Amino acid sequence: MSWTAIARREHNRDVLRFPSDLKDREWALIKPLIPPARRGGRRRTTNMRSVAEAILYIASSGCQWRILPGDFPPVSTVRGYFYAWRAIGLWQSINQLLVMAAREIEGREAQPTAGIIDSQSVKATQSGGISGYDAGKKIKGRKRQIVTDTLGFLIFVFIHAADIQDRDGAPHVLKAIRRRFPWLRHIFADGGYAGAKLRRAMSGHGDWTIEIVKRSDHAKGFVVLPKRWVVERTFAWLGRCRRLAKDWEKSIESATAWAQIASIRMLIRRIARYWIYE
Repeated sequence: MSWTAIARREHNRDVLRFPSDLKDREWALIKPLIPPARRGGRRRTTNMRSVAEAILYIASSGCQWRILPGDFPPVSTVRGYFYAWRAIGLWQSINQLLVMAAREIEGREAQPTAGIIDSQSVKATQSGGISGYDAGKKIKGRKRQIVTDTLGFLIFVFIHAADIQDRDGAPHVLKAIRRRFPWLRHIFADGGYAGAKLRRAMSGHGDWTIEIVKRSDHAKGFVVLPKRWVVERTFAWLGRCRRLAKDWEKSIESATAWAQIASIRMLIRRIARYWIYE
């Protein structure tokens, strides 16, 4: 992206405390989706916008919980909301709603009919938890399998040990998105998903079509492959959040939540910029 005067104005965040903070129109997108306070007990005094900004700060900077700046609510409070919202699947729900809104802005139907699947192996740390060795990438850690729509918006992410082959992890991904995106039945994939094994695993779980996009045998050097470049760009978008540079989490649930938060961060900025020209 070239830094034109318009682009600089759109991305300017100098008026905020931190570059990860939410602008008013960005907060307006997710404020209605934040769960209300529980009935009974003491009244909620925590500023929910500050909690959301604290979580986005950790996602963007990759810092540890205990290094959270004092400008935000106490670490125990922010962490408590993160785990509570993770437990009820709030991050996945927010991401799904934002994907649908972003698609409509782009002139598409809210529900996608085609998607692109790919995986990314990342190193794990001493935190523990599920891990494995990806012999192809020579990485010990975990593998993120994601499905995006044809615009590159994250539809679903499934994280497992890196020693599990792509075609073995793909059925879990596709089965999980059946009810959330009922019209999505055509999947573009690379050669790692080829073969009858994946099709047998999906038998009885919907009428799926898997289209393998292969690199030409005569191609030399770097070649942009149709559709596959879209999901690679999505990995780059998610990689802007330093929390995803490695898999720092002990639990798969937390690792999944941070990937979803990275997608939410990108989507709310994209949708909010559209409001400028409405």
